Amino acid sequence: MLTLEISSQHPQEFIDISAAVRRAIRDSGVRDGIALLFVPHTTAAVTINENADPDVVRDMIGDLRRLAPATPTHRHAEGNSPAHLQSSLIGVSLSLIISEGAPLLGTWQGIYFCEFDGPRRRHLQIKVIAG
Repeated sequence: MLTLEISSQHPQEFIDISAAVRRAIRDSGVRDGIALLFVPHTTAAVTINENADPDVVRDMIGDLRRLAPATPTHRHAEGNSPAHLQSSLIGVSLSLIISEGAPLLGTWQGIYFCEFDGPRRRHLQIKVIAG
């Protein structure tokens, strides 16, 4: 298993980790199989989405803020209840098909680490399985 360290710079951001995931798969030597990605944090997530137009990411962050706004009724003392909900909405894990030594992605797809409570230093765990 490989652990990537990711440093976020903003309270909320999507960080394109496609190249790092491709490198981890390539370095594993697995040509065909599965890569499992897992975020061991409760206010971050991982997702696949379009990486050609940066407005997609901006729109997603804006919509997630509207879906999970900070409200005075939140009881969690740390004040980051929206980040917990956003993490749950996106999800903390992905399964990727590995074909010919690379993740099988669509033309416009990229892999994003989603920060909802930054800036912070985070981790993403990658397990590559031959098959």
